[in-house]
Amino acid sequence: MIDITLQNFEAELITASRSQPVLLDIWAPWCGPCRTLGPILEKLETAYAGRFALAKLNSDEVPEIATQLSQMFGVRSIPFCVMFIDGQPVDGFVGALPEAQIREFLDKHVPPGEMLEAQADVAEAEGLMAEGDLEAALGKLAHAVQTDPSNDAARFDYVKALLELGLVAEAREAFAPVAVKAADTLTPSPRLAALATWLAAFDAAEAADPAALQAAIVTNKRDFDARFTLAQTHLAAQRFSEAMDELLEIIMRDKAWNGEAARKTYVAILELLTKPAPKQAAEAKAGALELTGKAAVGHSDPLVDSYRRKLSMALF
Repeated sequence: MIDITLQNFEAELITASRSQPVLLDIWAPWCGPCRTLGPILEKLETAYAGRFALAKLNSDEVPEIATQLSQMFGVRSIPFCVMFIDGQPVDGFVGALPEAQIREFLDKHVPPGEMLEAQADVAEAEGLMAEGDLEAALGKLAHAVQTDPSNDAARFDYVKALLELGLVAEAREAFAPVAVKAADTLTPSPRLAALATWLAAFDAAEAADPAALQAAIVTNKRDFDARFTLAQTHLAAQRFSEAMDELLEIIMRDKAWNGEAARKTYVAILELLTKPAPKQAAEAKAGALELTGKAAVGHSDPLVDSYRRKLSMALF
């Protein structure tokens, strides 16, 4: 629990709520129901074990924030609790509600324990991967997928790590539960579709003869079948730049070839190489609380940026 002031609200309320839901309890020393509600909220913060953070704001000491939130929600009494997620107030309740009702409110907004555990595993795995310890990261990602099978981010990182280690059979097994979702053209997931493209490249590479493919291309630069298969062998071997170079040759000569297979595969490789952007703050709605800070800016990758420009030039 932390007390919110004008000095710390940006860091402890707005920024903090982008990584964890924050429940703000607006109270006052003279308010009897506030004294009843406070201990219940503190008990629940402990019981929920990190699934949300509790912040308290004394409306007598910080009327600027208390008034603005009260006007936004049309509330004129305290205690008044507001849930902040992704830097914005999203819901609230008024009065000293019973514990059971507060739990119902919290359960609408805070992540399940399994999801939180999986997210912690993914975060730790990302740190291990940054240090180059891919095998240790693999264990964390495997546990994340087992803990929360619906976490597509964890599954993407897990399958990708397996493929980077050459464990293709294990990657196929781990990918199988989401293979249908990856192929769903109505609600496509670019990251899952990228994994499907990479796995397909292993199938093509098994039956390919790179020397024969190179010879075919030398004979006929418009032998797109040979060039596309050669690109898949590069992709299977994690020679991403070489794969995109071959695909770019197809795109420049015939953008629509084979249902735009070259462009789609090129985009999939970019997806595989692109690190996920930092979580952005939700855009404030009209009349929303003017507390949102600047959104985080992701680090650009010179290789990815370069190949994005090459694709753009080839297409337009």
